Amino acid sequence: MSKIHVLQHIQYEQPATIETYLRQKGHSFSFTRFYNNESIPTLSEFDWLIIMGGYMSVHDEADFPWLSEEKRFIKESIEAGKTVLGICLGAQLIAASLGARVYKNTHPEIGWFPIFKQSSAERSAVGRVLPAKIDMFHWHGDTFDLPEGAVLLASSDVCHNQAFSIDDRVVGLQFHPEVNEETARLYISHSPDKLNQPPYIQSAGQILGSTIRFSTINRVMINILDTMAK
Repeated sequence: MSKIHVLQHIQYEQPATIETYLRQKGHSFSFTRFYNNESIPTLSEFDWLIIMGGYMSVHDEADFPWLSEEKRFIKESIEAGKTVLGICLGAQLIAASLGARVYKNTHPEIGWFPIFKQSSAERSAVGRVLPAKIDMFHWHGDTFDLPEGAVLLASSDVCHNQAFSIDDRVVGLQFHPEVNEETARLYISHSPDKLNQPPYIQSAGQILGSTIRFSTINRVMINILDTMAK
């Protein structure tokens, strides 16, 4: 079984479905919770690295000094052959650590908006398990250029680079397939002032209006995890 280490930037952006599913499969978990000033592990202490989201930018080293160390650590983990998955800010940190540009997206996306699988996704095992189109949960304001060697997997109407894969070992997802209803409520409770700004920022009612969508996107997350584990 694999040893999985999670880099968590804020308390309420949790691994959710990722942790629930992989623990059920018998994998062990450890955490670096940067908001508690916890340290990063050595490379020998884990097999998988999961990098979660957060409200900060990859460029906010002045406010969050650990970001510089984190980006170096992510690059070292990739170079060491670890399996690496980044969600939202985590995907942006992977891109930045590999020298790609991270910047403000044309529009923030908060809520449920469709993503579309790109033709290039057929070159990736992870890409092939993505549905052609699915309403996905989003909560981001930034975007990234693709790192060198990355395959584009999915796009949305206002964010072209929604997902990428490098050899199906390093995967970045701008969207949030791991989120369940409980964690979505945490997002909302911590950022109520950000909501209800159409057309690409939904209200709390719109976000929570159809809870079955969470189980649908969680199945996508599980398919991605199973594919990366092969």
